Amino acid sequence: MQRYFIKLAFKGTLYHGWQIQDNALSVQGELNDALSKVLGQKIETMGCGRTDTGVHAKNFYAHFDNIEEISDTEKTIYKVNRILSNDIVCYELYQVDLNAHARFDAISRTYEYYIRRYKNPFLTETSYYFSGDLNLNLMNQACLILYNHIDFSCFSKSNTQVFTNNCKIINAFWQEKDDTLIFTIKADRFLRNMVRAIVGTLLEIGREKITLENFNEIILGKNRSNAGYSVPASGLFLTKIDYPKGLLNE
Repeated sequence: MQRYFIKLAFKGTLYHGWQIQDNALSVQGELNDALSKVLGQKIETMGCGRTDTGVHAKNFYAHFDNIEEISDTEKTIYKVNRILSNDIVCYELYQVDLNAHARFDAISRTYEYYIRRYKNPFLTETSYYFSGDLNLNLMNQACLILYNHIDFSCFSKSNTQVFTNNCKIINAFWQEKDDTLIFTIKADRFLRNMVRAIVGTLLEIGREKITLENFNEIILGKNRSNAGYSVPASGLFLTKIDYPKGLLNE
């Protein structure tokens, strides 16, 4: 038995997230089907994480086991891409140790959220249109407050079955490029809906509807109903997964 990591990207607009669900189109289901056809056996992938319906990934990894060593990984990737829809692309295959795990071996993940400041009908599926005035300086000050906390229950979707709501945020900031605001956040792990809830709350700070003191109190309160709204999935991208050096044998 041989284990492989596969590097891919996808536009999530038409999919009910990464993970296979009953009677719903998923990225995992499409990838499993393509790999199974190319490799001539049933393949079941394990992703580096879960993405919600409509969320995109510029950088995503999954692992799977194959009975034999794949002799030509480039040819395999080519055949898989021929089967997959235009919304999903595979880049590379890496042969790894049998105990390597796409999800549990990841040491950090980075997300970006894109906000359009002007209406653009060609970007509705990959960004969020927000036209109101925003105080970007206050929003970046609020990002610094995130570093002081580890329990982010206030930004988590209710009734999720997780062992802990603790996360270590490594980096968080806003930047403006042309007519687009980009929020970048990096952490060791994320809760369901966490990034979208943080963005929605930071937008309320940018509108000066809540203060920095309020923001700190919201996090300490651990109550989702006190935080801001959850922004649409269309603007959210998983952009980077970090693994220990040498795991992918690059």
